[in-house]
Amino acid sequence: MTVFDLREACPGDAESIQEIYAPFVKETPISFETEVPTVDEMSRRIEQYRATHAYYVAISNNKVVGYAYGSVHRAREAYKPSTEVTVYVSQNEQQKGIGRSLYAKLLPRLRQKGFHAAFAAITLPNPKSIALHEAVGFTHIGTFKEVGRKLNAWHDVGWWQRLL
Repeated sequence: MTVFDLREACPGDAESIQEIYAPFVKETPISFETEVPTVDEMSRRIEQYRATHAYYVAISNNKVVGYAYGSVHRAREAYKPSTEVTVYVSQNEQQKGIGRSLYAKLLPRLRQKGFHAAFAAITLPNPKSIALHEAVGFTHIGTFKEVGRKLNAWHDVGWWQRLL
């Protein structure tokens, strides 16, 4: 069993977070980004999401092995009580409870900050992500068919929701 600690992310975590995220961008349709963000961009995102929502990292053996954050769900005013959540765990550290633990820290913090509903977008198929989200209380609410094109294929995105 992996032993890990959770803490609030800081801009100094940007390089480690980029290393975790890069394979998902380059090799899978899980992220719809097509270029890996720079370390500076990752640092900017950490500061932005911490200021408005929350951002946590999981640390094992002094190394970031996963991260989760809340961000803006939609821009219009009436959507402000909703948040989109994201979690990524290093490919060699998955299915060790890290994602669940990150959400166990993130979701109550988002509720404390006044958010009412959390949404997760999952590129399909992705049974591991679906299992994680459903294990922490998310419910499938719909699927956008062929909404994104990456790696020469169309991809569906399922949406999961949890009221906070």
